[in-house]
Amino acid sequence: MQIKHRSRLIATVGVLVVGLMLSACGKPKEGAGPPQAGTPEVAVVVVQPERITLTEELPGRTSPYLIAEVRPQVGGILQKRLFTEGSDVKAGDILYQIDPALFQAAYDNAKAALARAEANLPTIRLRAERYRELIPEKAVSQQEYDDVVASLKQAEADIEYWKATVESARINLGYTRVIAPISGRIGKSNVTVGALVTANQPTPLAIIQQLDPIYVDATQSSANLLQLKRNMEAGRIKAGNPDQARVKLFLEDGTPYPLVGTLKFSDVTVDPSTGSFILRMVFPNPKHVLLPGMYVRALVQEGVVDRAILAPQQGVSRDPKGIPIAMVVDSSGKVEQRTLKIDRAIGDKWLVSEGLKPGDRLIVEGLQKIKPGVTVKIAPLGTKAEKSPPKALLNPPKRKSRGEIPCPSFSSIVLFLHGSSPLS
Repeated sequence: MQIKHRSRLIATVGVLVVGLMLSACGKPKEGAGPPQAGTPEVAVVVVQPERITLTEELPGRTSPYLIAEVRPQVGGILQKRLFTEGSDVKAGDILYQIDPALFQAAYDNAKAALARAEANLPTIRLRAERYRELIPEKAVSQQEYDDVVASLKQAEADIEYWKATVESARINLGYTRVIAPISGRIGKSNVTVGALVTANQPTPLAIIQQLDPIYVDATQSSANLLQLKRNMEAGRIKAGNPDQARVKLFLEDGTPYPLVGTLKFSDVTVDPSTGSFILRMVFPNPKHVLLPGMYVRALVQEGVVDRAILAPQQGVSRDPKGIPIAMVVDSSGKVEQRTLKIDRAIGDKWLVSEGLKPGDRLIVEGLQKIKPGVTVKIAPLGTKAEKSPPKALLNPPKRKSRGEIPCPSFSSIVLFLHGSSPLS
């Protein structure tokens, strides 16, 4: 009994010892430091100055080069419509015919009255001449001569009056034919044959718009204009480019317009509700691709920067306050953080006005593994893609780190238990 009790005690102690050994295996020894990592690799881009042309994309709307609202100058019944809706018309083409009967009668009446006045004039003129000859001989009184002279002047005035009346009647008769004031494309007719129209009515009969060339009115922020002027005064942007007045256009579906336009002028008034002003451009439109009211985007050239610093967008991030920052490698191979001042985006790069200088090595790959002050190793750009590990390394043997307590093998545990039992 004493032997069995002793064997059980030894077996129990052995199991406890083995458990303690298994729980401590793989743990580093007290005082052992963490495993040392290698020098992180990063890819950099060397910043070089470039000559670039600054452009700005502005939203805009098209508007006709000329527009005329056709309205009648006289009233009457509309007899004919002499154009096809949506067609091109030329200046002077007859568009509508208003009933001319009343105006023809007024013209004829004025002509008859003029003829009557002209018929009375010779008799009165001859009488005035005879009285003038008889005045020295006292054959007629001075009063009779004065009356004849007054009658002559009245007859001449009547002739001038009826001449003006005839001309007015002729003009009104001509207004019964409504003609096109400009050349362009005419829209739909707002009246039909048989309608009564009046002089200077508020509703136009039709609208004519000249579409070739055509205006594009784009809006630009006044804040951007002030920034542009400051950059020009500081010498960062140069004006005077001969192509600066040339403008490119993109249609509302994103396709580029094949013809180049010209910047004409900028408005002098800023809209207080939007803080923007109007830039007016002229584009040739021979095929009438651009229609009035169409939304477009204009690409306007602002100026030229001779030594622009462009940084890839992947190498620029922002701190918690939203300030743009970048990591560069200094001459000693350590990471240095720079605070940047960004002007605008140009393609996939940022135009940097402050924070970088020519020759700086900007880190664009490996940013997740570094921090300021860390020594890094520069690797070629685009070669940091990880390759597939070989099959032999898919399940690599576990290595002991420095200062790690080794785990006992299964055979050593069996031998230990076997040797600890006096019954074996």
